Amino acid sequence: MTVLILTSEEDVTADMVVARLHAAGTPVLRLDPADLPGKAVLSADYAHGDFDGHLSVNGHVLSMGGLRSIWVRRPGEPAAHAAQPSPWLTAETRQALYGMLHSAAARWMNHPRNADQARLKPWQLRVAHLSGFAVPPTVFTTAPRLAREFAEEYGEVVVKSASGPPPGDPVLDLPTTLVGPEADFSAVAAGPALLQRYVPKRADIRLTCVGTRLFAARKNAEPGQIDGRYGDTGHAWKPVPVPERIGKSVQEYVSLAGLAYAAFDFAEDEDGIWWFLECNQGGQFGFVELETGQPIAEAVALWLAQRRADRRRPESYG
Repeated sequence: MTVLILTSEEDVTADMVVARLHAAGTPVLRLDPADLPGKAVLSADYAHGDFDGHLSVNGHVLSMGGLRSIWVRRPGEPAAHAAQPSPWLTAETRQALYGMLHSAAARWMNHPRNADQARLKPWQLRVAHLSGFAVPPTVFTTAPRLAREFAEEYGEVVVKSASGPPPGDPVLDLPTTLVGPEADFSAVAAGPALLQRYVPKRADIRLTCVGTRLFAARKNAEPGQIDGRYGDTGHAWKPVPVPERIGKSVQEYVSLAGLAYAAFDFAEDEDGIWWFLECNQGGQFGFVELETGQPIAEAVALWLAQRRADRRRPESYG
């Protein structure tokens, strides 16, 4: 039984998991959908009342009947590396590849449908509330007046993008910024803005959930720091225990979201409260493992290597 990893060639985090799968003797096939068609070949057969499919990558053939699990790590756009790429070819290749994979009885980390929903920041905050996390007051708006009123109510607020840093050099950009009620909020009308009450923090927390296993790491914050995940703050990530209440909320969150893997970011305030900021369903863990020694890659490999008890039906959740 083979593990399929969908990711780009240059993915150090995936390399860490592949090494552990190889060490355990678990067969692995690695595919970047951008290489299909071209370096990779697929075929799916829905004849005679049954289904069968095959993937071939660099001469290595994988039958859908022998597919154990699928890790959707950082896949490229289907057909992006084709001789003559086009939006039509990308759409056709996506239909063929993911349609075939969805037809197989395999475990997903994470199922694409659940992953797409999990990327939606407003939905994340709703699920975080339902899961019992402490969540800073937040507003999404294109109304400057409402943004100004929110800032007047809460004082210092963080303005940031809901979808993350934009690619390329966009005309419009909303970098993560700390502002006060006196700020000019007129630009909010140009695109949806996320405003969140600023949490003065003493540390950043990154909690990685792999199935039922939780790995928390903490890094001291500098005074007034907005986002300690990026740049050199002079502090290192260190492993910390997961509070019981947080652990229960994490398991509730991933259950509601249908996720097998998730990376949570929290801001720890002076009272020790972990404030939920976001949950990245495909978040990096390599940098945390390298600094803390936590066996996250091993946990991912073990989850991917597990066998399904019933392989007769396609899996519809993570």
